[in-house]
Amino acid sequence: MLDLSYIIPDMKARNMKEINYNNKTYKIPAPFDQCFFGAEPTKVMTIGNRFNDESGAGQFAKLPAFAVAIYDTIIGCEAVEDYTTMQRGLTWFQKNFTNEYYTLLD
Repeated sequence: MLDLSYIIPDMKARNMKEINYNNKTYKIPAPFDQCFFGAEPTKVMTIGNRFNDESGAGQFAKLPAFAVAIYDTIIGCEAVEDYTTMQRGLTWFQKNFTNEYYTLLD
């Protein structure tokens, strides 16, 4: 097949990174496909809502490492006011990890 992605930008979407986790294939869009997902991208991690109080009480979500990397990128984008990339990440989270989105990002 002829690669025309350099001419037709929409074709780049076909070259997204894919990760299989819990019998589902997750498509990782740019720029999140450049995130470091660690040696085990499907390793489950527990993440606390950043607005939890210091006592440790609050909301927590279990996410695979690749989703944690995207979460961290979203928070970083907010800090540097890159709202376009932040919104792309939020949209990806809403679609792929809905419950965790409401726990961590809503």
